[in-house]
Amino acid sequence: MLVKDIMITEVVTVSPFATIREALSIMKRHNLKSLVVEKRADHDAYGLITYTNILKTVMAEEGDIDLLNVYDVCAKPALSVGKSLAVKHVASMMSDHRVKRLVVLEDNELVGFIAMDDLMDTLLANIE
Repeated sequence: MLVKDIMITEVVTVSPFATIREALSIMKRHNLKSLVVEKRADHDAYGLITYTNILKTVMAEEGDIDLLNVYDVCAKPALSVGKSLAVKHVASMMSDHRVKRLVVLEDNELVGFIAMDDLMDTLLANIE
């Protein structure tokens, strides 16, 4: 099985210049725990902002959600894979790097998103 078989293709993104409040609003509206952070230029990398990044910055470091931008908080560059990669390699990569989400790229352009939940859903679908 390949990444393209289980990846999410309708990816919700956020501008790197959006405030944390705006990012949280998008997450709440779409019922998501993370967003892909858009590139600032063609040769830039995508980023990833998660609840964990936000909690660490806002709660632990007492940051202001109206003053901090997504770019200040996100993980960048986000780990990425190609859509033709075997899912077993994605699982290994997630485990090795201790991440739950990866962006899927083709020619440095966003084509999808894959999360550990997607891998588990696929595994559980094959169990009776």
